[in-house]
Amino acid sequence: MAAPAADEAWCRETVPRVMELVSPRLLQRDACALLAVSPWCYRALVANSRLWEVLDLREMKNAGDRLISALSLARYRHLKVLNLEFAQDIEDRHFVHLKEMSGMSLENLEFLNLNACQKISDNGIEVVTSLCPNLQRLAIYWIVGLTDSSIGHITKNCKQIVDLNLSGCKNISDKGMQLIANNYQELKKLNITRCVKLTDDGLKQVLLKCSSLESLNLYALSSFTDRVYKEIGSLSNVTFLDLCGAQNLTDDGLACISRCGCLTYLNLTWCVRVTDAGIVAIAQGCRSLELLSLFGIVGVTDACLEALSKSCSSSLTTLDVNGCIGIKRSRDDLLKLFPSLSCFKVHS
Repeated sequence: MAAPAADEAWCRETVPRVMELVSPRLLQRDACALLAVSPWCYRALVANSRLWEVLDLREMKNAGDRLISALSLARYRHLKVLNLEFAQDIEDRHFVHLKEMSGMSLENLEFLNLNACQKISDNGIEVVTSLCPNLQRLAIYWIVGLTDSSIGHITKNCKQIVDLNLSGCKNISDKGMQLIANNYQELKKLNITRCVKLTDDGLKQVLLKCSSLESLNLYALSSFTDRVYKEIGSLSNVTFLDLCGAQNLTDDGLACISRCGCLTYLNLTWCVRVTDAGIVAIAQGCRSLELLSLFGIVGVTDACLEALSKSCSSSLTTLDVNGCIGIKRSRDDLLKLFPSLSCFKVHS
């Protein structure tokens, strides 16, 4: 009898302690698998409320039904992060079902990731955002059917958004930008990659009213001009700026951007109108750069690297000058100018 009693004591006392130590380091999917190991594991894991603040259904099949099943469990009542990125079979009707469930609330949800959930429409966005009024971060990358109506629902239902990823939402227009500008003055991060309907007017409204921006991703948007690029210089807190493909950006626009003294990441890939003058201005104003891409800019020469070495030699860790035919420096020369480089490409 002593052995079974000892085993029971071990399960009752030791297993919960082990689970308490191990569970914070587990992926949630591993934790879910452990639920079935024993009643002791189940009770120990379910008792750890922080473990169930995240629901990760990324890339899963039947994600809509899984979502409904999970949120019917009491342990998810304090959910803070819901990841449905690339999840399959998630549709508007699943969100409607959630809203109709008795006692259903996502009022603690802070981050909702719907990236690439292509079956979600404006109606789905309306329903799901109505369930999470305290949402702070929302990612709806590449849901190409969404329109400005979705932005209207988001700004109406979620007043605390500070991080918004609209990458690939090709039907968002200046109207959507106006809604963002009017409602999210405390916005910290904005990604509008490939939102091809936007013009200077829409982005300018955001830049004028969302002065707290720290990260701005304008990747693959070739229609903007210096008229709006110059306004970026007013963002005193911005550290991340992606301007890849900004074909209309000139040295004048870049000179204004150089006022962003906190920049650590600057992507100027294929900004084909930029020359040494613009990069020298960046070197003089942005002295904390850690990553700089000049990929494909034929108008820059070794002179801009000399200027950069005087201000960013110790901070710059990533430099891409591939395709910059005017830069003749070798890899060894670059390492002498920028001894902290750990990743760099030269023209070959």
